Amino acid sequence: MTSDSAVPYGTPEAPRVSVRGEARLEFDPEIARIGVQVSARGKDRRTALEDLTRRNNAVLELIKSYGDAVEKLATGAFSISPELAQHGRGERVRAYHGGVYITATLTDFTALGELTTRLADMELTRVSGPWWSLRPDSPAHGEARREAVRDAVQRAREYAAALGSRLSALVELADIGAENPVPYGMPAASGGMRAAAFEAAQTEMAPALDLEPQRQTVSAQVNARFTMTPPEF
Repeated sequence: MTSDSAVPYGTPEAPRVSVRGEARLEFDPEIARIGVQVSARGKDRRTALEDLTRRNNAVLELIKSYGDAVEKLATGAFSISPELAQHGRGERVRAYHGGVYITATLTDFTALGELTTRLADMELTRVSGPWWSLRPDSPAHGEARREAVRDAVQRAREYAAALGSRLSALVELADIGAENPVPYGMPAASGGMRAAAFEAAQTEMAPALDLEPQRQTVSAQVNARFTMTPPEF
């Protein structure tokens, strides 16, 4: 039986040191998402559907006109529902309400401010966001993990040096998580959203919004175990 398996915490001849390496870095966001809710209301179902279709097409056409600045465009939800009269007998329909929810992902933040304003100027259209984020495969995550490993090595060296020892071998390196606090594609926590919601009401086009991208924090942690030379007391 080897000393490694018999004594998991090392031996006097090969003591072990266990450390945790951590990194917390900030990066500029790579993408921004906005949500666009288009609404319609009509006295009958067909009128509501026709108005909703017209407004939805106008929104899609505007977003697509920004070309490569828009990385992804998707319709997330559609609804059409009756509004029942509050008074009177029976189930009498007073009106119909329709809605379409669209999400757009942009990489050009200059175009983002202009597009957000133009969308907010459109009829019965609500804009929410932006939600800033890094891509899941962003190099930023790898950089944070490498920095966490370097931190672990530095800590272990300092502990060994305090005993008059030096590191001799790596025994184990365990990844215990490298994560972006704002999950990909989800809204930021309270206070993290630089722009809230806008609804159209103007007849003239408003100036483009000046949106300040929110820096993204990426963290990583590793556990590391090393063997070191015997201490010199």
